[in-house]
Amino acid sequence: MIAIKEIVFTSPPRARFNENYKFKITFECMSLLEDDVEWKLIFVASPDNLDLDQELDDCLVGPIPVGVNSFEFDANPPDPTRIPKQDILGVAAIILTGSYRDQEFVRVGYYQNTEYDNEEMNENPPPTPRYDRLVRELADKPRVTRFNIRWDGGMIGGSAPSAPAPNQPQQPFNSPVPGAAFPREYSGGPINSAFVPSANGNSMAIG
Repeated sequence: MIAIKEIVFTSPPRARFNENYKFKITFECMSLLEDDVEWKLIFVASPDNLDLDQELDDCLVGPIPVGVNSFEFDANPPDPTRIPKQDILGVAAIILTGSYRDQEFVRVGYYQNTEYDNEEMNENPPPTPRYDRLVRELADKPRVTRFNIRWDGGMIGGSAPSAPAPNQPQQPFNSPVPGAAFPREYSGGPINSAFVPSANGNSMAIG
């Protein structure tokens, strides 16, 4: 089993839209795994259209020794030309997922607000998007969801100790952006109360 200990977003929370996303992920492996763990970063541009999701990057981590491990994940930015003009500005999301044998065991979602780098362009957006003038800013309170999966030897468990029953309903999540909802509601386990990673390079333990 894998227990996520800390996820640190090491890029500046506010950056140019075309800059890479950089994470440092620390986790504990509690038993020897036969296969690699896959990590993906996905950009969600539109809450109503799965076809607009962009898989920005993925990596395989392994073989993984028992104990605490960490690695850095450097992912490409989204392609703005694949985002509908009406969805370029405003709230979107990036989602970091961890999977083992095609089973997702953790998902960390960050709100992202995209705007132009000056007030005049934000008040009167140009009819043709100026991709070179876009900046992004990540919210510092991500949504963390864990899932019970089947590990090696039939062991069932989530991404942290004391995982709840698989049929426990997901808790609601309030958007830090007025009037915005998290892009697309996902089924699965509840919010992980063991830790809250933040976009400012720190992690705060709770509960």
